[in-house]
Amino acid sequence: MTHPNAALLFAAGLGTRMRPLTDDRPKPLIEVAGKPLIDHALALVEPLGLARVVVNTHYQGEMIARHLQDRDITISHETPEALETGGGLKQALPHLGSGPVFTLNTDAVWRGPNPLQSLQDAWDPGRMDALLLCLPKENARGHKGQGDFLLDAEGRLSQGPGLVYSGVQVIKTEGLAAIPQQAFSLWDHWRPMLKAGRMFGLAYDGQWCDVGYPEAIALAEEMLADV
Repeated sequence: MTHPNAALLFAAGLGTRMRPLTDDRPKPLIEVAGKPLIDHALALVEPLGLARVVVNTHYQGEMIARHLQDRDITISHETPEALETGGGLKQALPHLGSGPVFTLNTDAVWRGPNPLQSLQDAWDPGRMDALLLCLPKENARGHKGQGDFLLDAEGRLSQGPGLVYSGVQVIKTEGLAAIPQQAFSLWDHWRPMLKAGRMFGLAYDGQWCDVGYPEAIALAEEMLADV
């Protein structure tokens, strides 16, 4: 079985929902429980011992690069415009290699089993082109939507209100070459997988908090402190 051996951390957003905290810093450097959000994300990545870890940047990217300068991490800087999630992944491919990769958002914190390890344990490349970690709405703190996906008995995903996508996945990248745009959403990569029945989900039984707006910082810190 081909396990993912690389990860891309999405850190290129403008952080508009997090203003005014992002007026002088990028969102991944906002602190939760005394630690920048990107460090919370890297704490999930590091135990897996992956061969390649890449962080994409755009808004105030030099601050993120400086924060990470003493770590074995490659920066994929997007200029003059941010490339969205799909475009960011496509640009980072030369640094990530050709196999399946983890991608994860950097504006969330977790309480429970390592979500990347959970995905790695469940990954089956013979059946799957993507495996997304999702949560029941009651375990998704700070999330204001109705959910993103439905999960069938075999673990395949379809669009619909139900489970919340956590922003963490394992995904194959071969199909990105067929997308001509530079800037595009991951949805452009996901749709053919959904249609082919090769996009799967894994329900996470821990807690997760979306730290996308200032008020969510207190929710995240409360979750992390809850014993």
